[in-house]
Amino acid sequence: MVFEPHDFWQSFSPPGTHDPAPEAGHAGFYPATLPDGRQLPLPLRVLPGDGTAAVASLILNQASFTVEDGLAATLAQLLRPHAPEVIIGVPTLGLPLASNVARRLGHTRMVPLGTSRKFWYRDELSEPMRSITSPGAGKMLYIDPRMLPLLTGKRIAVVDDVISTGQSMQAALRLLERAGIVPVAIGCAMLQGSGWRDTLASHEDKIVAPLATPRFVLSPAGRWKPADQETETH
Repeated sequence: MVFEPHDFWQSFSPPGTHDPAPEAGHAGFYPATLPDGRQLPLPLRVLPGDGTAAVASLILNQASFTVEDGLAATLAQLLRPHAPEVIIGVPTLGLPLASNVARRLGHTRMVPLGTSRKFWYRDELSEPMRSITSPGAGKMLYIDPRMLPLLTGKRIAVVDDVISTGQSMQAALRLLERAGIVPVAIGCAMLQGSGWRDTLASHEDKIVAPLATPRFVLSPAGRWKPADQETETH
């Protein structure tokens, strides 16, 4: 099956539509699978370097409302056992997901972190932030000090769109620690690869996500295979 670039992230496929592990490898997309069996075809993006490594990509603000709602509904179900009282959203793409999840949990609001410094923000409530899709100088992450009374003594869940290297989430957790906040849960729409496990090792038991995708390496035949599978094969 061939997808045009604008076709991705627009609809779920019924369970079993796509082979999640074809023997020859993947060409162009990877079908990530939700807990209920539905599949979401994700484009494979070649990482900077020698062109032999790739990841499955999810750009949530380009997704249809149907897909965003489906991921948010599943994430809310996964977070519900942790009984969060407040959802904190990580910018930028984690913010609409956090808002959607908070509504589904019956909350009246969520608390956003930000990357734009307002004049009333405090330097001690900021943290440098980087991600796999923004590998340059990075940004500063802030929490509005006016929001702290909403968080003190509450059960907090932090929500982002994708956790890949874990650096963005680690920055958010360090920032919250500065404010004396330790979340009870961490949620995202997709866990991308396994690099985040080392970065977030002390929080791994708190992390939930509807989707999980491997990293990919280019096979001699020019197809993309999960990195661990290709290592075992060769």
